[in-house]
Amino acid sequence: MFRIGMLTSGGDCQALNAAMRGVVKGLAANVKDLEVYGFFNGYKGLIYGDYRLLTSQDFSGILTRGGTILGSSRQPFKLMREPDENGLDKVEAMKSNYYKLNLQCLVILGGNGTQKTANLLREEGLNIIHLPKTIDNDIFGTDVTFGFQSAIDIACNTIDCIHTTASSHSRVFIIEVMGHKVGWLTLYAGIASGADIILLPEIPYDIKKVIKAINHRAEEGKGFTILAVAEGAISKEDAKLSKKEYKKKLENSKYPSVSYEIAERIQKETGIEVRVTVPGHMQRGGSPDPYDRFLCTRLGSAAAQAIMDGDYGKMIAMVDGKTKRIPLEKVAGKLKVVEPDCQIIEEAKRIGISFGDK
Repeated sequence: MFRIGMLTSGGDCQALNAAMRGVVKGLAANVKDLEVYGFFNGYKGLIYGDYRLLTSQDFSGILTRGGTILGSSRQPFKLMREPDENGLDKVEAMKSNYYKLNLQCLVILGGNGTQKTANLLREEGLNIIHLPKTIDNDIFGTDVTFGFQSAIDIACNTIDCIHTTASSHSRVFIIEVMGHKVGWLTLYAGIASGADIILLPEIPYDIKKVIKAINHRAEEGKGFTILAVAEGAISKEDAKLSKKEYKKKLENSKYPSVSYEIAERIQKETGIEVRVTVPGHMQRGGSPDPYDRFLCTRLGSAAAQAIMDGDYGKMIAMVDGKTKRIPLEKVAGKLKVVEPDCQIIEEAKRIGISFGDK
């Protein structure tokens, strides 16, 4: 009997089911007597033994289904070595459930925090395969993560819809896009939807430069301005604060998010009406788009082959259009950020997009 376990951890995204389907179909077509155990609600299911033997029916018809059939939860990596409220050793509990089921491998789908715990389990001797999931596209070692393109589509649709009302009313519109630490989603969606100003966590903005860009458009007879703002965008003044100081500022802030602070500054100094739109979790919801279905089928199939080869402790990445096995210890804990001087930023600035820095 060939037994594997699967779990999805962290924030959900549109293509988790498609990725699991790819793994199972790849194994089922080549391995006899396959059993797949699904752990529910992420690492919580592995810790507390909440699992079920899955059948072929569980993986039928889920290619286009968003969310995750296994459920998910956030289990902070920094707390994994700390006992729970009842004194349970979480790491030992996960290992115990793995060995109790006599698993050949545990397939883990998730983002950065998930990946760090996956690497911890690898260090503890478990056979691990990781599939990189996040709408932020911030996992080091892979060109793209699944969920990213589907989230771009939703963010773009939001900005596209805002364009018509913005032009009708001669207003400034801010669309706040998901991304606390990195700005890949805001960058791609902003460029693809014709945003005039894009503010990213990696490029601290000067509000005076933002207002200058808005005024410049007005002087050219363009009656509206679209800003795509990452939820983690930060001003140059705030970027100089320590993490502790900045956290305290946020805790005492009267604004729901940075977009509302920017909106108030713009309106106060220009007199132009400003509106804020926050699509929020819509960006993680709905069905995966065709690209993500395609990507996940490839990643899932590649993961199945790695399992059959017994090549564990790897993340299945997409590099230069090809699937690749990357050792977890080389990527866990690393973040793929937007470099301020990267080619995409240079090209965007060349066509007149402002990043609020110059």
